[in-house]
Amino acid sequence: MSPEVERPERNSERAREAIAAAVADGAQIVVLPELVNSGYVFESADEARAAAEPRDGALLEAWAAEAARGDALVIGGFCELAADGCVYNSSALVDGDGVVAVYRKLHLWDAEARWFSPGEEPAPVIDTRYGKLGLAVCYDIEFPELTRGLALAGAELIVLPANWPYDPDPVDGRPVLHSLAAVTAYFNKVFVAVCDRCGTERGVEFQGGSVIADPAGSLRAGPVSDRGALTISAECDLNTARDKRTSQRNDAFADRRPDQYLAALANPPPA
Repeated sequence: MSPEVERPERNSERAREAIAAAVADGAQIVVLPELVNSGYVFESADEARAAAEPRDGALLEAWAAEAARGDALVIGGFCELAADGCVYNSSALVDGDGVVAVYRKLHLWDAEARWFSPGEEPAPVIDTRYGKLGLAVCYDIEFPELTRGLALAGAELIVLPANWPYDPDPVDGRPVLHSLAAVTAYFNKVFVAVCDRCGTERGVEFQGGSVIADPAGSLRAGPVSDRGALTISAECDLNTARDKRTSQRNDAFADRRPDQYLAALANPPPA
């Protein structure tokens, strides 16, 4: 999708249409981009606040209504106006009964710190009818401590709404953002689903880099060939993410030695 700051009502309508189409196609877990209701390229904190919606408002109620049509789950990023008056860059998990969880982005990217308060609660893992889902948002994926924490807490699928700015392809032709999803999935032996917005907003071009990665580090779906608006999908057996074995004698989690990692942090080598 390609949200626009100037058209919040249209953004919400498009999000609902996208959920409805995915659910009609049989999707059980539907993911939307970051800040899907508001757009991304704000010019002031007042503009972000004007686009913000409460977690108990019409936006997430509409997502729940569409989820109920197919017993689906919906995860999407939204501009949240909290009860304390703060504005957050948030991700909501919704089912047919309503809001299950809201996560507020811990790591704010660039100008986001001008519009949003940072989250103050850990990224959650939610046990759902389809598996254990870990919530994060965009820039969070660049902090392996967070994604590893979600995996250690039992996440089988890490879901990231995103608004990745476009960077020209590197020399080898592989955008690093796609690799981040694949490597995060591989290191943690989980599935990773990134739903990234596309298009250009107020002169900022976006990656349109949605991907679904599996525990082997393979991309099950995406990236989108023309970086445009498209729904991608993949069948993922989340039960397989419980197996952390990497060989007959190795296990990605059992082989960890966190006592030694902490020792290294406490005693860094001399400069």
